[in-house]
Amino acid sequence: MRRWWLGIAPGPRLTRVVLMSEKGKIRLRARLPHGPHHPEAVQRLSEALSLWCGVHIHVVLAVDGPDAFCATRRWLAVFDHLTRDRIYKIEWAKAILEDRMDFADVLRRLRARMPRK
Repeated sequence: MRRWWLGIAPGPRLTRVVLMSEKGKIRLRARLPHGPHHPEAVQRLSEALSLWCGVHIHVVLAVDGPDAFCATRRWLAVFDHLTRDRIYKIEWAKAILEDRMDFADVLRRLRARMPRK
């Protein structure tokens, strides 16, 4: 099965989401409220995109490091639910400090983790 990449970057006001195919084509870009309202939101979003597109999803969640914008009650509840084996994989990446309206920094983060062909 093919693998696509999902980048999730919480910022101070909003969370940016990018879905990219294995060939680097952007399939989805979204701006969401800062923190999810349900602890399973990241899991369900990843599963839904995987099922919708018929691919495995490799999730890169940009929340690692002292400057991360995810140390809120909502995000901490999400982390408690990310330990089970799923059809997607979650890894931690260094937090993205900017709260930009474009997606260049999130795309760079995803491309840096994608295997070279």
